[in-house]
Amino acid sequence: MASETLKGLTADTLADRAYRAIRDAITTGELRPGQKVTERGLAERLSVSPTPVREAIRRLEQDGLLERTGPRTVQVAAFGDVAIQDLAEVEVALRGMVARFAARHASPAQLDQLDAILDEADDLLILIKQRQQAGREPSRHVGRLLDAMQRFNEVVESCAHNPVLVRLLGQTRVFSWPERRARLIERISENHQFGLDRYGSHRALVRALRAGDSAAAEALVIEDARGGLGDLLAAPTTPAPATAATSAASAAPS
Repeated sequence: MASETLKGLTADTLADRAYRAIRDAITTGELRPGQKVTERGLAERLSVSPTPVREAIRRLEQDGLLERTGPRTVQVAAFGDVAIQDLAEVEVALRGMVARFAARHASPAQLDQLDAILDEADDLLILIKQRQQAGREPSRHVGRLLDAMQRFNEVVESCAHNPVLVRLLGQTRVFSWPERRARLIERISENHQFGLDRYGSHRALVRALRAGDSAAAEALVIEDARGGLGDLLAAPTTPAPATAATSAASAAPS
């Protein structure tokens, strides 16, 4: 049976999905540095033919995440951390380009939707703080907050009106959303200040989009994305005394 990450694929873009699934398995540690894998073995785990897996492996070799040890055998690169950092830079640049296009093409209705999501996030943040002060568990509301901020990201992408760019971004993300969400929840539980310093950038981004200021929108997103990915890739810091999840809204979109 396929693992949670290496699950069966049924869509037309099998090579893209195979690429994403194998890369997620590498970044999450499911496939460890130095571990050998074969085209046939990966194809069986993904429930696809070897052809899309072969294409996915070729791309992962170019990314530096896999290295070939035989005609149909590869291993996870021991220097994967460097390759992941390089991939993160690509993701950051593409997210900046998405923001630049969004500033040119966002409709008033989409901009209103972004403000509404941030209003929802603010309300959830207040609710989380109230539950903490009352000694009640806020984790369910933290999850809702992270999901709301993921919707914010998706609306920004739709504002770009550039499906090719959004597709490229999807292919180059360091973390899938489930893995990103899990890492955010873990970091927030360890440090309630995680990502708090980036919260104001989201309102500033919407203002830049409304003004049609593509340069400002791009700069805001690049700074936020670089900080967010850097935090998620860095080793966890010493937990703060409080167990609050007060920074979930700021961490999620990064």
